[in-house]
Amino acid sequence: MWDEKEEWDIVITPYRKWYDLNFKEVFRYKDLIFLFVKREFTAQYKQTILGPLWFIINPLISSFISTIIFGNIAGIQSDGVPYFLFYLCGYTLWNYFSTCVNVTSSTFVSNAGIMGKVYFPRLTMPISSVIYAAVNMSIVFIMSIIAIVIYELKGYSIHVGMSVILIPLLMLQTAIFGLGVGIIVSSLTTKYRDLTILVGFGLNLWMYLTPIVYPISEVKGVLKTVILLNPMSSIIQNYKYALIGTGDFEGMYWLLSIAVTVIVFMAGVLLFNKVERTFMDTV
Repeated sequence: MWDEKEEWDIVITPYRKWYDLNFKEVFRYKDLIFLFVKREFTAQYKQTILGPLWFIINPLISSFISTIIFGNIAGIQSDGVPYFLFYLCGYTLWNYFSTCVNVTSSTFVSNAGIMGKVYFPRLTMPISSVIYAAVNMSIVFIMSIIAIVIYELKGYSIHVGMSVILIPLLMLQTAIFGLGVGIIVSSLTTKYRDLTILVGFGLNLWMYLTPIVYPISEVKGVLKTVILLNPMSSIIQNYKYALIGTGDFEGMYWLLSIAVTVIVFMAGVLLFNKVERTFMDTV
């Protein structure tokens, strides 16, 4: 029997309040987080020919196809920026967000086996997924910088302003928002597996409500307000404004987006913390 007078490094109790958030414990397991990140890389590229080169190929193909379909065929404007660069920048943070949501949303179901055998802070797994996705996002960001330099050498004028210093903050917000949405979905999928199917469909619809393949300057009236109320819209728009100078900086809508991000993240963590106590009975 446990003697309260004895001192232990870790005490695992059978019950805790659903609002008891122990972020200090999560930080103590930082080595485990990076092991999970390594596992993601190994599982993703173990038996592939090109391996991590897919990090580069995927965004290039997506941007090239978008250039043909939305730029050349549909004739959608890009605010004077070369189409390829416009789409590459647009997909950078959106792909990061969608990857965070997709991977995190399956945390409970895909890791049920290991969770039932050993104790560790469950939040380490969704956090590791966000870090793994950040590596991909960083590579695409570097590709965008290279593309800007190439277009500048070709004579195109790309306007990069002082707001470029906000890019790390926009990336961080995307990570937090994606983590929040993802763990809300993962907490609900323990009972409602249909949500796993709906995630991909919902993200596709969400993408078209975000100014990725079209400039926000081309949208007018009430529809523009509706699109900007989407938390990801101001993130993507401000990112493109900071990096390639397209459109306007959406300060008011960005503040609203930050508020929504904080609320979604806190709600997600609280729900995750509540469900993790009983998920082995329902998963």
